[in-house]
Amino acid sequence: MFKNQPKGLIPAALSNMGERFGYYIMNAVLVLFLCSKFGLSEETSALVYSFFYAGIYLLSLVGGVIADRTRNYKGTIISGLIVMTAGYLILSIPILSTSDNISWLLPLTCFALFLIAFGNGLFKGNLQAIVGQLYDNPRYSAQRDSGFQIFYVFINIGGVFAPLIAPMLRSWWLGVHNLAYNAKLPALCHEYLSVTDNMSVENTNNLYELITATGGDAAGDIQAFCTQYLDVFNTGIHYSFIASVAAMLISLFIFLASKKGLPTPAAKVKEQSVQISDEERRAMASEIRQRMLALFAVLGVVIFFWFSFHQNGTSLSLFARDFVKTDSIAPEVWQLINPFFVIVLTPVVMWFFGSLKKRGIEISTPKKIGIGMGLAGLAFLFLAIFSNAMDYPSAETFRSLPVAESQSMLAGPWVLIALYFFLTVAELFISPLGLSFVSKVAPSHMQGLCQGLWLGATALGNLLLWIGPLMYNAWPLWQCWTVFLIVCLVSMGVMFAMVNWLERVTSDAPAAPAAAIDTEEKDIL
Repeated sequence: MFKNQPKGLIPAALSNMGERFGYYIMNAVLVLFLCSKFGLSEETSALVYSFFYAGIYLLSLVGGVIADRTRNYKGTIISGLIVMTAGYLILSIPILSTSDNISWLLPLTCFALFLIAFGNGLFKGNLQAIVGQLYDNPRYSAQRDSGFQIFYVFINIGGVFAPLIAPMLRSWWLGVHNLAYNAKLPALCHEYLSVTDNMSVENTNNLYELITATGGDAAGDIQAFCTQYLDVFNTGIHYSFIASVAAMLISLFIFLASKKGLPTPAAKVKEQSVQISDEERRAMASEIRQRMLALFAVLGVVIFFWFSFHQNGTSLSLFARDFVKTDSIAPEVWQLINPFFVIVLTPVVMWFFGSLKKRGIEISTPKKIGIGMGLAGLAFLFLAIFSNAMDYPSAETFRSLPVAESQSMLAGPWVLIALYFFLTVAELFISPLGLSFVSKVAPSHMQGLCQGLWLGATALGNLLLWIGPLMYNAWPLWQCWTVFLIVCLVSMGVMFAMVNWLERVTSDAPAAPAAAIDTEEKDIL
């Protein structure tokens, strides 16, 4: 797996793994945390999540521009880790949200999310640019796709364990206070504290039933119990963000220890007496334009893939909470299935492509991306068929049902396992190979910016994430999932329509002279 890979790949991957571990601790619980912490509606929480998630990738454009202009990629990466650490540190402060302090506590939380997004923008794309630079050496160029797949595995090693942290600490802290975890109780507690006597009979009965089930006294002071439960419930999550702070510091240490052995994209070269004719210059400029057009074409398509795939943090997380049996496993924990499958399936996918190559069959990167979009469609097709067979109504209607009736309709965990299997295989065909595609077509002096553009396309897809919870709460579930199915299939169709052109303009011919790497860096590589 690691054969014929450059030495700098592993330390870069380890640094990224540490950062992703801290990020996934927070990301796994963010939407549900905003609901339980501030009593926000699912639609509002999803909107905050969408802007935050989009900000991460949009700000990667800013980070790419900063690094490209300053030529200080490593310094930009270090700054990003420090800024993210500050954001997680603010999130870790356990302050009870009340009607008196929400006016400044919620903005403070949003500011912390901005710091995380901005720091990520400085870090993410520029580290990917450095990894791409490793494969500009002809010795390793044939391993570019596999190198980014390995890099992606390390990302997901952190993602396997990170979603466990917040639920574990939350359950532990509840247990310290002789309380039990229940995913539906925080929303009912917030409703009681805000409207009290105006609660519907159904929700009031459900509240009393869940208070008893979680260790409270339904005949006692309900307001005091609701306040206590929300405080304890969310404090446990706050403590998990301390682990994010530690992960950032570990990532920073790894990068500082290994940065001398890593290249710098677009580094200035020593003076060389290279004579290039006007005709050659025009040919190079034309090729660069074609490659940039190809890049933008792919970016325009993957926007819609990310809109569907990243529902794992919004509507799919809500589905795990509302429609899947989570008595023993918190809904956030199910997000670890995706990175687990990434780790397990990546060697299989690499072996599959390698065996095809040995037989003289090589599938181009654009074609792999198109196949991935079709596989994502299969995930939502499965979920639509299952939801229709179970006759699931909209989530809003489902939550208003008596507890006993809704419990009888819950799906088994196998549904999420099957869903994330299809989504993960799709991801392996798109995300790491997309990074490889960008590093290949990007001009050497625009590596940071182009990696930022890839992440910017992801951001535009994330700006649409809030639509998912809207459909989830308003429509029968099979209709909601069918929308994502259609989006994936249309994206696949457009991608395959462009395949021949993309393969032609992204051939292995260099887009610029190899003067983007100085003599010292060539020796390092």
